[in-house]
Amino acid sequence: MSIAEWVRQALVQARRSEPSREVASKLDVIRAAARMDFPTADIDRMLEEIERGYGSGLEP
Repeated sequence: MSIAEWVRQALVQARRSEPSREVASKLDVIRAAARMDFPTADIDRMLEEIERGYGSGLEP
């Protein structure tokens, strides 16, 4: 098999393994996620807790 043929086959295989979802479908998923109401904290409080965690010396 020539290098050119090997490259062509590799490209065909890579293309087949790409997600086949359409843009509209992806946007629908993002919109659905944006409608969710997950618990969170005030941004200043979250940043404070993150900074405090950096100084704790604990590994993640």
